[in-house]
Amino acid sequence: MEWHGINLRWAYCELLPAIYHDIRCRHKAYDILHDALLKFAISPATTHLEKPHAYLRVIAHNLVNEDRKFNKRLITFSSDEFDLTAFLEDPTRAAPSPEELTSLKQRLEALQRVINRLPPKCREAFWLYRIDQRSLKEIADQLSISVNMVSRHITRAMLDLTRLQDQVL
Repeated sequence: MEWHGINLRWAYCELLPAIYHDIRCRHKAYDILHDALLKFAISPATTHLEKPHAYLRVIAHNLVNEDRKFNKRLITFSSDEFDLTAFLEDPTRAAPSPEELTSLKQRLEALQRVINRLPPKCREAFWLYRIDQRSLKEIADQLSISVNMVSRHITRAMLDLTRLQDQVL
């Protein structure tokens, strides 16, 4: 099943195990994969890529590195039981079913439609805040608008996405 040039089965059967190999937490691996798909979907650079899988892999790798940096500041205790050997022998067992992939594709497309409908500055402020994790002040400086306006843009984007979540997700 293709979505924006990405084979979702590849994403779950090959990329997800690679992420898990680095992270060692199934839930975080899924989160990173989903964040990477979201970043890929709303990135303007993905429209004419020759190798979208490679680009998605780079995004995921960067997210893994960000997670490592964040975790260096934390002491974590994992009670999550996960059979790595079984997962690596047959990663398709952890992959979503075709129905789940179809549902995921529909939800990602709905999310992308909402984000694409946002005004350009609103979309950019949302991206910088939620995806690039910039501060309101940094965003205001970059977009040459007030911190208050950045806050309004982010609030609008979050409200639109919350409405989508109530309807679809």
